[in-house]
Amino acid sequence: MDWVETTGKSIDEATDRALAHLGVHRDDAEVEVLEEPKAGLFGRIRGEARVRARVRPSGPRPKRSRRSGGREDRPRSGPRDEKSRGPKPSEGDAPRKERSRDNGGAKHAKKEPSDGAAKTKKASIKEDTMAEGISLAEQGSIAKEFLTGLLQSMNITAEVTVREIDEETVELSVNANPPTELGVLVGPRGATLQALQEVTRTVVQSKSPGRTDRILVDVAQYRERRVAALGRFAEQVAIEVIETGEERALEPMSAADRKAVHDALTENGSVVTRSEGEEPRRFVVVAPA
Repeated sequence: MDWVETTGKSIDEATDRALAHLGVHRDDAEVEVLEEPKAGLFGRIRGEARVRARVRPSGPRPKRSRRSGGREDRPRSGPRDEKSRGPKPSEGDAPRKERSRDNGGAKHAKKEPSDGAAKTKKASIKEDTMAEGISLAEQGSIAKEFLTGLLQSMNITAEVTVREIDEETVELSVNANPPTELGVLVGPRGATLQALQEVTRTVVQSKSPGRTDRILVDVAQYRERRVAALGRFAEQVAIEVIETGEERALEPMSAADRKAVHDALTENGSVVTRSEGEEPRRFVVVAPA
């Protein structure tokens, strides 16, 4: 998957946004710091942190392993073995004759690379196709089939729809009328939904020979409602921080929830936010600017 660049008031905040955008845990991503915020006068921070991240590859690409195997298994021709042994010690015109045989062997060996090059080219085309993996639409179809089967096994009547958000992101929405029985798929603070998304992505990845794009799963529009609720909560916390002049640490949240808090207060010049702690107990701190 391609790199995703994000910014924030701190490296932690920028990293949280990148992980939320990718929809993966910190251990499943590669993160590089491109730019750090600079310290200004009186402890104020100038500029923004900038990082880039991508989903950590699940394993070596087929291209790499096949090429290494091809080099080791390729048979050597007779003239090449003749050259590897070197000229035999002799007298008189023997060295000249040896050179003549070497030249003849080189001419003969020329025909083999042309055939080998054709095979290598065909293999390269096939390997490149495998490295690219299946299309985004096919990934959505695999994910939908898995979720539909899961719902049937749980005796839950619901509809699964697929929507391509961009060229590398597909979202699967699970909806029912009424949506009350879907609560089991969400869990406390969306913990079950997050696990469901990871399992769905793993299923798609197991059937894709190459890269896997970003797979998002939503149930009864939970994510949209959660972001709105976290935004209102963050604004209330900001008011309290401004009035008291003291920073406040929020409860541990997922990367997606932390991003929602950061985004809700990013335009508020009176407070700053940062993430602290280690997963899964990582949390947001709201402090006076």
